[in-house]
Amino acid sequence: MLRALLSTAAIAAMQAFGQLPVIGPMPGHVDMLGASIWMQCTGPCTAQLEYWVMEKPDSLLRTGVLTSEADKAYTLEFMVDRLVPGRTYGYRVLIDGKAVDVGEPLWFHTQPLWKFRGDPPAFTVAAGSCTYVNEAAYDRPGKPYGSGYGIFNSIADAKPDLMLWLGDNVYLREPDWGSWPGYLHRYTHTRSLPELQHLLRSTHHYAIWDDHDFGPNDCDGSWVNAEWSHRAFDLFWANPTHGLPGVGGNGTAFSHADVDFFLLDDRSFRVPPDVVTGEPTCFGRAQIDRLVQMLKYSDATFKVVCAGGQVLNTGAVFENVATFPKERQELLDRIDKEGITGVVFLTGDRHHGVLSKAVLPSGIEVYDLTTSPLTSGVHAPKEVNELAVPGTVVDQHNFALLHFKGPKSARVLTMELRDANGGVLWQHDIAAPSKR
Repeated sequence: MLRALLSTAAIAAMQAFGQLPVIGPMPGHVDMLGASIWMQCTGPCTAQLEYWVMEKPDSLLRTGVLTSEADKAYTLEFMVDRLVPGRTYGYRVLIDGKAVDVGEPLWFHTQPLWKFRGDPPAFTVAAGSCTYVNEAAYDRPGKPYGSGYGIFNSIADAKPDLMLWLGDNVYLREPDWGSWPGYLHRYTHTRSLPELQHLLRSTHHYAIWDDHDFGPNDCDGSWVNAEWSHRAFDLFWANPTHGLPGVGGNGTAFSHADVDFFLLDDRSFRVPPDVVTGEPTCFGRAQIDRLVQMLKYSDATFKVVCAGGQVLNTGAVFENVATFPKERQELLDRIDKEGITGVVFLTGDRHHGVLSKAVLPSGIEVYDLTTSPLTSGVHAPKEVNELAVPGTVVDQHNFALLHFKGPKSARVLTMELRDANGGVLWQHDIAAPSKR
């Protein structure tokens, strides 16, 4: 059954890093009283987690026992309960009742309960997009497109509290997107990368997707295998939800301290810009309406909106939202008219990094931080982006760090782009907007 779903190459990739029986584990969404932990076995298994408050190792708790399934690539997602806010928990993996030593301590943090009690905590978010892991058997001939996998250890070394994956987190290839085993193969091959394991284990992970997670290059909502795209994404990412109420797709939202994060789906509802008998759209009417409603309701100091393609870049090229000028303008107009402050778009896709800034008619400032690529090819921009902040274009492998800090009366967001070795390329501060 296993070999009917996962190729020999995928099985070899799963076992390549020291013959461990698991990939990960990887903490996903965490709140105050609950957390999600993702893991993948390298074959059939029954698994369980033991966990404890770090300073009280005798306070041992256990999750339920889960059994892996071949048609789910042996992935498991544990829902961890009986937690309390503001604690660090250690945990270990039990496979078939025996503890597995992954070579490093495993832990996760619950969010603190701070509202009405004091200042929000300082925290750091890492972000990146465009992860290509070479596989010679299925790559195009010529120079390998992926390189620099050590960037994942550089991200882990920065000790972020969260990691946001901004799309093209895997690169589906011609042999992959035409079958369910193909999707499982590509996700498994990427997730098995030895250089990725420490980062997977060392922080909490959230993700959106872009075209290469969905299907062929530049694919849209007409993609015939979209159901497989959704199933594979759901299996390999432990987001809080998969789809917004009343919208569908795979968007979600969550809060961390005084910041709200909105994760958009730029594929399920996409109708291409060159359609002449329909209405072109990137995000779709229902998702735009829901986003504006959520932004309006939010009392967060900063509102981080994650999307696969650049939102503010004025160049109507490739898959920038500027290729959907009506929808882009409507979104910015509604943010302005609703008086929504503190919006920062966090985007990927373009194989370069840049910070863009727009000042709306009311004086509201909106930012768009693009970070790309992590390991795929680098391409310097050729279009004119009228909103680019001078000195922020980066044409090398990079990742972003967003530091939220300061008392609630004077919060500051410090944005950085860093190179593959963790060196700071540039830094930009944004003061919390005044309440309107």
